[in-house]
Amino acid sequence: MAQIPDHSNSKLRPLPNLIFMSRWLQLPLYLGLILAQAVYVFHFWVELAHLIEAAFGSQTALQAVFSAVGVSGDAAKGTKLTETTIMLVVLGLIDVVMISNLLIMVIVGGYETFVSRMNLEGHPDQPEWLSHVNASVLKVKLATAIIGISSIHLLKTFINADALSDRVLIAQTVIHCAFLLSAMAIAVTDRLLPRGPADH
Repeated sequence: MAQIPDHSNSKLRPLPNLIFMSRWLQLPLYLGLILAQAVYVFHFWVELAHLIEAAFGSQTALQAVFSAVGVSGDAAKGTKLTETTIMLVVLGLIDVVMISNLLIMVIVGGYETFVSRMNLEGHPDQPEWLSHVNASVLKVKLATAIIGISSIHLLKTFINADALSDRVLIAQTVIHCAFLLSAMAIAVTDRLLPRGPADH
């Protein structure tokens, strides 16, 4: 019976090795996304601090809150927070969290898929989706996350509809529908593609 040769310790030729090692050029990109994540964390706490200070009556923080949610004109001359304003700020904070989740998905999933294995098997904090992640799964998950972010933006737009034009409302709705259709197309395409034994 012929034995299958073991290539686990075989060395690549110089050119294939150079091409394969070029995947490490993506490392600075993922490090850059980690820095972007830090900026989002800072932004989250700044907005939360403004909301808390405005709730305790700080006019400076109140104006910062109005500016953050896009309230202008007579509505921005109020002296206290309204339920609508609080809702818009909270939705903005949720938006930051969802974008942060998207960044984590890209950083961890992208690094694991395209750069190097993290060897997280058995780690109690290993993300459940990471055990079966590949390029196709990552695309579907990213499309789903983008739809979630778009939904938050659209909800903020509808809540603040009085301050926006009909053109903006229609444009954001059409863009959201385009995201939905794109995600559905990606999911259908992923199901139609042939799968290997490891993907079942």
